[in-house]
Amino acid sequence: MTSSTHVTTEYGKQNIFAREVPTQLIDSYPGYSEDAEKTNGRWAMIGITALLVSYVITGQIIPGVF
Repeated sequence: MTSSTHVTTEYGKQNIFAREVPTQLIDSYPGYSEDAEKTNGRWAMIGITALLVSYVITGQIIPGVF
C-alpha cells in the first residue's frame, strides 16, 4: 500500500504545494544581540525622520529623484 503525498480538497482539486516546515523556537542564537530589535527600530525612526525633514525642506520625497 502506498501513501499519497497529495491532499484532495472538498472540490476534488489536489493540493500539490510543498509541505510547510514546522516553526522552531531557538532560545539562544549565537551572534544575535539581545538589543538588535531596539537598534533596528531606532534606525527605522531615524530614517523616517530624515525622510520627513527632507520632504519639508525640499518638497520632494527623495531630493533630486522625485
